[in-house]
Amino acid sequence: VRAILVDHCLKCHGGASTRGEFDLTTREALLEDNGEGPAVVPGDSKNSRLYKMVAHLEKPRMPDKAAKLPDESIKKLADWIDAGAPYDRPLVDPSKPGPHAVVTDSDRRFWSFRPLADAAIPAASDHPWGRSPVDRFLKAKLDEKGIAPNPSADRRALIRRASFDLVGLPPSPEDVEAFVADPSPDAFAKAVDRLLAGRGYGERWARHWLDLARFAESHGYEHDYDRPSAYHYRDFVVRALNEDMPYDRFVRLQLAGDELEPENPQALMATGFLAAGVHSTQITANPAEKERYDELDEMAATLGTSMLGLTVGCARCHDHKFDPIPTLDYYKLISTFTTTVRGEAELDLDPERTRKVKAEYDARHARLVEARDAFARHQLPARFESWLRSDPRIARPRWLTLEASAFTSKAGAKFKALPDGSYLASGNNPESDAYTFEARTPLRGLTALRVEALADKSMVKGGPGRASNGNFALSDLKVTATPINGGEPVPVKLARPRATFEQKGLPVAAALDDDPHSAWAVDPRFGKDQAAVFEFDPPVDFEGGATLTVTLGFACNTGHTIGRPRLSVTTETGSVPLDGEQMPLASLAKLEDAFKAENRTPEQRAALLDHFRKLDPEMAALDRAVRDSEAKAPKPELTKVLIASEGVKPLRLHSQGADFFEKTFLLKRGDLAQKQGEIAAGFLQVITSASEGERRWAASPPAGSKLSYRRTALARWITDVDGGAGNLLARVIVNRLWQHHFGRGLVATPSDFGTQGERPTHPELLDFLAAELIREGWRLKPIHRLILTSAAYQQSAAFDESKAKLDPDNKLRWRNPPRRLEAEAIRDAMLAVSGTLDDRPYGPGSLDDSMRRRSLYFTVKRSHLIPIMTLFDAPDALQGLGQRAATTVAPQALALLNNPQVRGYAQAFARRVRPSDSTSIDQAVDRAYRLALARPPASEEISEDLAFLKDQAEAYRAAGHADAEQAALADFCQALMGLNEFVYVE
Repeated sequence: VRAILVDHCLKCHGGASTRGEFDLTTREALLEDNGEGPAVVPGDSKNSRLYKMVAHLEKPRMPDKAAKLPDESIKKLADWIDAGAPYDRPLVDPSKPGPHAVVTDSDRRFWSFRPLADAAIPAASDHPWGRSPVDRFLKAKLDEKGIAPNPSADRRALIRRASFDLVGLPPSPEDVEAFVADPSPDAFAKAVDRLLAGRGYGERWARHWLDLARFAESHGYEHDYDRPSAYHYRDFVVRALNEDMPYDRFVRLQLAGDELEPENPQALMATGFLAAGVHSTQITANPAEKERYDELDEMAATLGTSMLGLTVGCARCHDHKFDPIPTLDYYKLISTFTTTVRGEAELDLDPERTRKVKAEYDARHARLVEARDAFARHQLPARFESWLRSDPRIARPRWLTLEASAFTSKAGAKFKALPDGSYLASGNNPESDAYTFEARTPLRGLTALRVEALADKSMVKGGPGRASNGNFALSDLKVTATPINGGEPVPVKLARPRATFEQKGLPVAAALDDDPHSAWAVDPRFGKDQAAVFEFDPPVDFEGGATLTVTLGFACNTGHTIGRPRLSVTTETGSVPLDGEQMPLASLAKLEDAFKAENRTPEQRAALLDHFRKLDPEMAALDRAVRDSEAKAPKPELTKVLIASEGVKPLRLHSQGADFFEKTFLLKRGDLAQKQGEIAAGFLQVITSASEGERRWAASPPAGSKLSYRRTALARWITDVDGGAGNLLARVIVNRLWQHHFGRGLVATPSDFGTQGERPTHPELLDFLAAELIREGWRLKPIHRLILTSAAYQQSAAFDESKAKLDPDNKLRWRNPPRRLEAEAIRDAMLAVSGTLDDRPYGPGSLDDSMRRRSLYFTVKRSHLIPIMTLFDAPDALQGLGQRAATTVAPQALALLNNPQVRGYAQAFARRVRPSDSTSIDQAVDRAYRLALARPPASEEISEDLAFLKDQAEAYRAAGHADAEQAALADFCQALMGLNEFVYVE
């Protein structure tokens, strides 16, 4: 009824306006007599004006100027009036613009919004179900119905059930026999502990969480581009579960790991939860804002269903029709993510290894530095004085770096002079350009010019070019020399060019021809320094030196300029090599002045000493050893990881417009054209009880931080059991654990704990488990253990018609029903029993359906799902999924009969159970049953199987098969893997 009134009546009667003095916003206003009698007579719809008007029995007929309401809606209104016209909360808050519901204390009394009940555990009894608190809660309900629970399951069935539940793989025959033979009362508890401690636990239970998180490794939509760095979120989930990370921290890291633990790579990986949803990669500028609101909605809606079991997204366009979630609360929640975007961070995923390697390097390097410094202190000074007395000449380096008096770009690029004599270009980079460089040199006999194109991280791929791929194309090089003592500029002839690398078809010689479409380029050697030498023919030799003008032309390709050029000259004769020591010309001049000075200043002595240490062979060797060591200093191995954060470069492909907007507005009816005002971040009122309100969880970002810390506040609120959503968070996750162990949760709608969801069958037990989770420090493994060691979990799957009549849906848990395995567990079980399972954990996945790793490691590409996975109901990752379907269709059986991978597993299975001719067929059959079904075959099964094998072998021999017995055994193994007993767990 609330929805009917809001949609059809409130606009005119209590929302933006109140017509005819007829106000629906509160029950008091509805019953008020405005002179014509009240609109509603509680308990009497036939005499209520509201009913008469909507039923068109009285004028004015309502809704005004609109079609009559459906008969079903009119009947609901009548039933509501006859029930007394109750209001659980006002329809609107008059103090706020628009129809935003007020959350009242009565809303908070709904079962899922209340604090956890401190329910008394029913008294123990002598019955086997009296030992565990879980059983005592269940037994009390069963006793009320007069239903006796099933006895315990067969031990082989029990260990197989636990193995699939906890690690998703069948138990080994050895583990089965060890458990069966263990007479101790805690034998099953020990088996559970062993399974919980194994790595397979994280791989099994990660899949359950990834379903909720809509995890995938592609963006979705029609182009569905890959996310090659997304798998790290999957790996975080596996590690966190294996380490038994407290669930409250697990949740907080996924919402704000980058803010809470910025130095922890796992914490940044965890934010992949927010980045996991679909993302359009073809956004034009106009719909960019609408697409952004869609993304914010997707984040908030997934958080709501996965963590809180609430359909928060329903409040985007109007107050939630059924739950006390006003539109205002919805927009406060999405405002938390206003500036949160997908990005990639380069992380050191093994900081411990990096620290260890760095410590070992530091110790080695320190010894070299100590030896160098000791020589410099104790021996170098005397050698230096001896050198000065010998009256030597200053050693000139091979290359002298030119220092520009002018460096200009024809197209207007800007240049920044760097300490090493290079110039970093920025700004304009049009289709073509020409750099002009002028420098004075007092040297005579200049024999060659070296042009360097240096790499820099500011360029694409590190450069050294400014093109879109990091390349450059030097199409023309001109040099003129003007005598310093006067004279006309003289063109310098350039000859014998050589380069460190030449792109195929674009050699360095092309810079000297007259063709503007030919050039020197270096594709694919990006991110590396490159150099070219051009000899002067003849040398440049003017009394007093010369002013050199160097022009670098770039006309061969679009924007292919050098991003960081450096120019040097030499006076060496002969064939000048590309490498060698270099020094700025100004530095050489100062050295020569210092050497000639009669009374040297301390600065001049220091400059000469620095020059001499390069000449002294022992000192130079020690310096070189330190430099070589520094060049080999270990660096962390950085890996790109998909994260959700703020202040990072957004991950985009072909999008236009903004990646995010600085403000979030409340949108009336979700319409961008109807912005009602900016909304600050906040939380859901109905599960917020702290007296100080949202200030309780507020967090201030550190000075200079690009992060807003709004998500930190959200993470604190959602895990706060005293004033925030922590109680509901605990209820939802323990219910999910129960669901995956019993096939049905205590709340049968695991992602909807609202008013439209199912009510808990055992509310006291649910609250007991949630409280136990919190008492255990939010660790999940103790709750698994508590559930699995209960008699309820261990009971058999046997069906009893008389019990089913009293409880047809098994809501009271009088048996543990058989359940079909999920797609991953079916495939992984086939790999395990065939002995072909590759158990390597973590790392990139694969789309190759012949991969032998666990199915968790298939790449989840939304447009290219693995067929056998989808056949057995694996999700498409378009939205979070709290409970998979378990369909039974013919193609499933056909796949197990005809799929080439399944056939390959069967053949490997056959080789495993009969590795040589010395193994009898009887032994192979027995081993196959124990591997596949965790039990030996019954006598009647043996006789049937041997007859089948004999017939198959004869057929293969008749067809000329080279190894008929082994082929028949593969048929038998494939038949075993197709049994219901294999794909179901009891």
